[in-house]
Amino acid sequence: MSGTLNKVMLIGHLGDAVKMHYFDDKNCVGRFPLATNETYTNKQTNEKVTNTEWHNIVVRNKAAEICEKYLNKGDKVYIEGRLKTRKWQDDKGNDRYSTEIQCVDFTFLTAKNDAAKPAADSTPQTNPAKPEEIQEQPNDLPF
Repeated sequence: MSGTLNKVMLIGHLGDAVKMHYFDDKNCVGRFPLATNETYTNKQTNEKVTNTEWHNIVVRNKAAEICEKYLNKGDKVYIEGRLKTRKWQDDKGNDRYSTEIQCVDFTFLTAKNDAAKPAADSTPQTNPAKPEEIQEQPNDLPF
């Protein structure tokens, strides 16, 4: 196989709120930590052990704004992206490396509470559809 693949798929929980950084030309970057857990039973002690791995997620532009608006600490999310390692220097001039997940797709997995949505009775309807109107619509189809 001559091609290569750099693909990451994660399902985890946000460790913090999405931190946004805006640029002059209307572009932005959102960053947040994502925790994934591995649970197993230690065969010697029969004790349940959970290991948590932290991932640095980077999302850009409109997707970052959507994440900032709808994701909160603790929310479960599916992230799809690619690995990218950045090199930078610390205050002492030492080379440092940071590996991030450059997010290209995501799906929110935490259902939002019904309490957060306005109740149907509290939202006034200006033109509620009549049952006759709903039944007449399928007759307009060309097939």
